Amino acid sequence: MKKTLFYILVGLVSLPLSFSSCGKPDRGGRTDTPSSGEISFFSDESFSPIVQELINQFEYQFPKAKLNPVYTNENEGFNQIKDLKTCLFITSRRLKPSEVAYLKTKRQVPECFPIGYDGLSLIVNRNNNDMCITVNDVKRILSGEATNWSQIVEGSKRGEIEVVFDNKESATLHYVVDSILGGKPIDSPNIVAAKTSKEVVDYVDKTPNAIGVIGSNWLNDKRDSTNTTFRKNIHVMSISKLDKATPLNSWKPYQAYFLDGRYPFVRTLYAIVVDPQRALPRSFANYITSPKGQLIIMRAGLLPARGDIIIKRVNVKR
Repeated sequence: MKKTLFYILVGLVSLPLSFSSCGKPDRGGRTDTPSSGEISFFSDESFSPIVQELINQFEYQFPKAKLNPVYTNENEGFNQIKDLKTCLFITSRRLKPSEVAYLKTKRQVPECFPIGYDGLSLIVNRNNNDMCITVNDVKRILSGEATNWSQIVEGSKRGEIEVVFDNKESATLHYVVDSILGGKPIDSPNIVAAKTSKEVVDYVDKTPNAIGVIGSNWLNDKRDSTNTTFRKNIHVMSISKLDKATPLNSWKPYQAYFLDGRYPFVRTLYAIVVDPQRALPRSFANYITSPKGQLIIMRAGLLPARGDIIIKRVNVKR
């Protein structure tokens, strides 16, 4: 039997890190430089695994730098940026034109760095082997039209579908409303509100009838350097754009399927910077978009935002 595997080859674009300050403006008590000092910054909690890996590597390369992440929800992170209480926020949408205009009234010019792509993933209990689902059925579940597993899988005895999100103000939930439901609110009667992405995984691990909605950067088995193995304690659903989902027309959140468009729920990650000192926050954002940072993103199972990316198909005989 032949099995088709997909490997991604990435030629990362070399971009210089910016380690220059523009003049010597009032630093407001800050002592950080592009390669030293200590800062705190904000990130949506759903991206914490990849953010922490990037921090670890940056601090290894620049041992005089200390980055303290504050993991929060999307609304709080944008409020921190607008109130100038942080110089860096990592999330899954750009600043809106009204938010850019507001910052300009404070004489601040924000920068937005696309840093990578991840997939919005659906996870189910490891004892649930009904792992293919259509985009339309996802919409039916989230809108409240389908509330029982038997409405999705004929003959299923799993009962009511419980939908589990990380946070009611997270980037994950906002993506569902804006990009999957077209701006309509989630109206499933059985919504479970967890506090973190880890709690989503834990809840699904213990609940046979649950579907968890989570970013794909939480799913990879770190022991597998090929990024083709997911966590063992849950199953990751395959999603089809067609009217009937089968194993042959449904796709899991792998990098190759983000790139070629087969996986339907892909979002862009951004580093939003408001740093007039052009010091450590901007330096870290630049590092993420550099070849080293993009390689870290690729090894974490996400798709880098920069680079010449090639998919090669390999047939493996068994």
